[in-house]
Order: sequence, then structure tokens, then C-alpha cells
Amino acid sequence: MSQIMSHGKSHVFHRHLKQSYPTAVGGDGPYLIDSSGKRYLDASGGAAVSCLGHSDTDVIEAIREQVGRLAYAHTSFFTTDVMEALADFLIERAPAGLSSVYFVSGGSEAVEAALKMARQYAIEIGQPQRCHLIARRQSYHGNTLGALATGGNAWRRRQFEPLLVEVSHVSPCYAYRDQRADETPEAYGERLACELEDEIQRLGPDSVLAFVAEPVVGATMGAVTAVPGYFRRIREVCDRYGILLILDEVMCGMGRTGSLFASEQEGVVPDLVTVAKGLGAGYQPIGATLVSERIRDAIAQGSGFFQHGHTYIGHATACAAALAVQRAIESRGLLSQVNRLGDSLQQRLVERFGDHPNIGDIRGRGLFRGLELVADRDSKSPFDPARKLNAEIKRTAMENGLMCYPMGGTLDGVQGDHILLAPPFILEDAHLDEIVDKLDITFKAVLGS
Repeated sequence: MSQIMSHGKSHVFHRHLKQSYPTAVGGDGPYLIDSSGKRYLDASGGAAVSCLGHSDTDVIEAIREQVGRLAYAHTSFFTTDVMEALADFLIERAPAGLSSVYFVSGGSEAVEAALKMARQYAIEIGQPQRCHLIARRQSYHGNTLGALATGGNAWRRRQFEPLLVEVSHVSPCYAYRDQRADETPEAYGERLACELEDEIQRLGPDSVLAFVAEPVVGATMGAVTAVPGYFRRIREVCDRYGILLILDEVMCGMGRTGSLFASEQEGVVPDLVTVAKGLGAGYQPIGATLVSERIRDAIAQGSGFFQHGHTYIGHATACAAALAVQRAIESRGLLSQVNRLGDSLQQRLVERFGDHPNIGDIRGRGLFRGLELVADRDSKSPFDPARKLNAEIKRTAMENGLMCYPMGGTLDGVQGDHILLAPPFILEDAHLDEIVDKLDITFKAVLGS
């Protein structure tokens, strides 16, 4: 790898201060290119971000045009045509009942906005006692303090625990490990819905504000889908007690699983839904919280003012990029391509690794796929966390010219390893072969043949 600042010390506070990084200098479709000319196939979209790859001329031109006309206007003074157009585009395609969009700069901000909007809604309708949040263990909702508190990943939370608000966490929907042998998928989903209901009763039904979940769990578990009917039962439980359902689609939404909103495939409509990553495809930092009509109306008919805000909300250039991205996905028919490519990728992964002694589960939906690594397939026992297998796989894959997204702590924040794949929607079949071939080479180097 070419190294950062080879002539001296970098003044960037990098993510890892004991690690050197290659310097990215260019992009070519699904590839990133470093300063030595080496090409890396981006099989993870960075972190499920780059759904259009790294050189889309239509998006680049839309950004140039917007900057040339108006780069930024603070939203306490102005609206802009491009922000209005992007909101119209999203609401016209969103699940029925969602009626407005609050634009931010990323996923964590979108979750923070959703949490605060839920709380303000409770106050506006005269239910200020509603303050408790319920989420799921092994979830990830962002790294700002409210989002981190809501997330259920022990490793991410641990050192910041004294700063976090208290949030209840129930079991994830994790059929590979938690569904009993004598249990149908539907019965397993029912058991989890009952667990949520029990926690609501424990906290006091009129004190619970919202339940927060990812329709398909991303970073912390590796493309874990819910069993059929699970989210419909969760929606019923929330409705029974007047609790808001917040669905976090920051990683799994915006076409990643084959529909624009992941909740469409679960047959439910959330009260609030957060999106980011694929919204702007990495061309500009942008996220959004989509808001149900009843929440918007309660605030509009009450105080009229959402007591929240950031400097760059509704940033005109970011909105222009996102609108160009979403128009490209729609006009090029990329959602159907996500489903076709996703099925083809799953088939290739199963054919190559379905009998691998260290791969316990291959799962996901659309171009959002996960491989769970195990020391033993029969017992599903994980590798020793001290081995740092996920880091070794990431490093070796990069050496082989492949970007994938391995993580540890799949089971409980400490034990378990998985690899997340979330490649651009613009892949060709030859790229799928390249992903699988380079994964194979990486596994042989790290795990042995």
C-alpha cells in the first residue's frame, strides 16, 4: 500500500493513529485508485454509501451546476428550490403516511433528529411523561450521544456509558443464532414481539416514547433480515400502546435492499424513518428524517417550531447531489438491477462458500449481504476475539485489491466476526466474480485452504 504522508507525519487525526492508509486519488465506476495506481473494487460501498460508484458524470455535473448558482443558504432565512424538489421526490415515493422531510448531514444526525422529534411530538400532544426509548441489542444507530445510547452494541457504548441516556434493549431478530430448532420463523417473531410488549409493561406503557430498529441490521451484525411478519407484529404492539415506530434505514435504505425504502418489504409504515448513505451516494454529505403526517401536524398546529437544528441542514449543494443520485437510480432502473445482482451475488457466495468450514451463514437482501465467520460450523462457536480475525481479513482483502466491511462483536459486541458486502448498484456480472474470487483468495490466506 502507498502510505499517507510518506515524507513525514500526517497532521490529520485519522480514525486509527497506529495505522497507515493508502492515499485515494481517483475513482472509476466501482473502483477506487490509490496514489500508486493500484485499483480496489469497492465491494462495500465504503460503508454502504457509494451506490453509484465513484465517477458518475450526471451527479458531478449537478453539483457543479448547483455550486455555480447557489452553494448554500441558511435555512433559518431561506428555502431553496432544490431542497423542495428533493423533499417532493422522496415523499412521492415514500410509504403512505410519511409527509415531510427534515434534511441533515448524515445518519447520526438523522437519528438524533428523529429522537428529538419523537420527544417533542409527545409534548405537543400533551403526553410529556413519554420519555423511554426501546431499541435492540446489537443494533447500530450512529455515534452521536443520543444515537449511540439508542444503539445496542456493547463495544461501541462501553467507554462512553457515563455520558449516555438510559435506553432499554430487547433481543434482536437473529434467526441464525436465536431461533429455536422447534420454532417456526413466525413463532420466533411472535416471541420477540411478546418480549417487546413485556418490556413496555415493565417500563409503564404510557411512559414509552418510541421503539427504534433497523429493518435489516447492518454494521453490527452483517445484513441480518427479520423473519416474516416480525415487523408487522412490532407495528401492532407499538400501535396498541401509542408508541412511535422509528425505523433506521441509514444503511439499508435508499435502494440497498432492492426497494427505495427497506420498510416497504416488511409491509409496515414507520412514524419516522431515517436515511443517509445511499441518499447522496457519497457525492455530498446528506441525511434525512422522514416524518409522518400526524407528527408534522401536531407540531404545526402546536408550537409550530421544531426545537432543533444544525448549520448545514438542507444544504443546497448536498440536496442537488442527492436529487441527481435518486433520479439516476430511478431513470436507469437500478432498483431492479439491485435485486438481480443481489440474487446473483448470493448464488455465487453460496456456491463458493456454502460448505466452507468457517462460514456459518450467508444472508441478506438485495446488494446488502453478510457472511458470518465461525470457528466451527456445527456448534456455531465464534473465533477467539483476541485473534482480531475481522481486522486481518480487512487488511488482507485490501492487499488483494478488494474493499469489504468486516466487523467483530457480531454476537454480543465482543464475540463473533462477520463481513458485510454492499457494493455499488452499477456492477456487472464480471465484478461479482471478482468479488467472490478475491474473497476466496483472502479466506485462503487468512483461514487456510
